[in-house]
Amino acid sequence: AAVVMQTTIISTGVEKNMEAKTFTKALVMTDRLDYLNNMGNNLTYCLAIEKLMGTTVPERAQVIRVLLAELQRIASHLIWLGTHTLDVAIQSMLFWCVREREHILEIFEDISGQRMMTSYFRPGGLWRDVTPTFIEKVEAFLEYLPPHLDDYEAMTRNNPIWIDRTQGIGVITGEQALDWGLTGGSLRGSGVPLDIRKLMPYSGYETYTFDVPVGQHGDVYDRYWVRMLEMRESLKIVRQAVDRLKKLAGAPVISDDRKVAPPPRAEIGRSMEALIHHFKLWTEGFPAPVGQVYAATESPRGELGVFLAGNGGPKPHRVHFRTPSFINLQALPLMTKGHFIADVVGVIGSIDIVLGDVDR
Repeated sequence: AAVVMQTTIISTGVEKNMEAKTFTKALVMTDRLDYLNNMGNNLTYCLAIEKLMGTTVPERAQVIRVLLAELQRIASHLIWLGTHTLDVAIQSMLFWCVREREHILEIFEDISGQRMMTSYFRPGGLWRDVTPTFIEKVEAFLEYLPPHLDDYEAMTRNNPIWIDRTQGIGVITGEQALDWGLTGGSLRGSGVPLDIRKLMPYSGYETYTFDVPVGQHGDVYDRYWVRMLEMRESLKIVRQAVDRLKKLAGAPVISDDRKVAPPPRAEIGRSMEALIHHFKLWTEGFPAPVGQVYAATESPRGELGVFLAGNGGPKPHRVHFRTPSFINLQALPLMTKGHFIADVVGVIGSIDIVLGDVDR
């Protein structure tokens, strides 16, 4: 019943709704796709718009985007870990994972006013700069989380029920995973080191130092272990981003391309032309050239891509999302073949699907 209710709520025809709005106003719809990757959804859509418009994003905005995308990845993995272990072996884990995730949501609320549906990323950069306490809060979280990850690993790796229900269950080879179009941890758990951040870098990811964890057996356990390691790699990226932010203090966070980005508020107060431009940009939107683009990012679940077509007007001619949950879920019959019905719960958990990412 819960699944039916959730599916009813999120089946809102997101792509067609976006085509009825201006490019900027359609951004709010992306928060509702994968509702555990709100920042990542915003980022993918903004990258597509910027690619279509030929807009350059300032370095400070790029660094903040990377930092927040990695915090979002950790927050998503925490909910995955809590629900996955709850389904299989450990009841207490979910409460702890939600507790840790709260620290990230508080950071999101601090900079955007919203815990989840932030719409903080905008075409050309960010809605506004981060708050003065942002770096302090992020650094506190960087110190807070690692000991808790140690506890989680100890509880799962030494748990006989967890091991019996994950090792050798839901096996899929690397070749099979590629044939079925799997991406993310579901693919890397089978030993294929494919990560969009490395394969097709965006937002400056090629300048960050991090590893791509892979498994060996392609089972439920390896898919779990890959994501545990990914959280630690995300912490590495966040640390690097924090160091860069300190050096970029005061730098702009939105493009100076007035075709896409609104004028600064200070300029609106003294320039009638800036005020008119601001008004027209938010009411009429900006016209995009005729063309088609595809932008992809590494979401917590795999390759999240958006196809965007412009027809010269202020609204997208076509928007289509390539969502990893929808693709990865199709391999479920292969992974569960020959297993007990009780094992299906563990296999689905190891795929890490979000219904908003499946039915949109």
